[in-house]
Amino acid sequence: MDLEALLPDVVSWARAAGAIQLSYFRTDRLDTRAKLNDADIVTAADAACENFLTAQITEAFPAHTLLSEESGERSGESRQWRWVVDPLDGTTNFNAGLPLFSVSIALQRDGETVLGVVYAPRLDELFTAVKGGGAFLNGRPVHVADEDRLTRMVVATGFPVDKATDPDNNLDNVARVMPHVRGLRRLGSAAIDMCYVAAGFLDAYWEMNLHLWDVAAAELIVAEAGGVARRFRPDSPSRNVCMLAASPKAMPQIEAFIK
Repeated sequence: MDLEALLPDVVSWARAAGAIQLSYFRTDRLDTRAKLNDADIVTAADAACENFLTAQITEAFPAHTLLSEESGERSGESRQWRWVVDPLDGTTNFNAGLPLFSVSIALQRDGETVLGVVYAPRLDELFTAVKGGGAFLNGRPVHVADEDRLTRMVVATGFPVDKATDPDNNLDNVARVMPHVRGLRRLGSAAIDMCYVAAGFLDAYWEMNLHLWDVAAAELIVAEAGGVARRFRPDSPSRNVCMLAASPKAMPQIEAFIK
């Protein structure tokens, strides 16, 4: 498959999904519902974007496997190729009327992401990467930050949706990191957080209890921008995907605090 030739089609899908998001944003049509609890929500925009992206991908690649947040995995004849989609990453921000939300689309070959697109429509920020081809923001190459002093670093994190009932909720990591960095941010979209590491806007980001659809595209974008995206606590199934993304200079310094 010619991934560079495929990229414009995936970008067009992401932009169209972003337009769907904006058509719902700050309207009274969200139809917000709780999933696990009041911190874990889904809106009508999530469903509309997922339906659109699922239709585009299955029409273009009917034999491919597709994993999407709201509908799970649909197995295709080809197990080699799998699309991993988060139709609306940052639903809490979206529901609250905050502009940090995105659509994330990844294509994996034999379990490895080889193409990634993350689009934040309200900000009109498009991050793209094809394996081996570098990372880009709105068509311009990006690279991770070069800062080597921890006290000058700005980092980001997030919290699991079961933070009220599970004490393993990242507050201990925050307490260890906060005194040593210039600033700590909580942006609310894992895909954007990781892409901001790729672009050098953030020096590092970590979060627990994520899922593959949150990180698949952005992992590649970070790597292609010269950064490191590493899973920590791989033997903690209750916390699902635990992700630490950073520049090479920030990684060992932040990693020392994260448990």
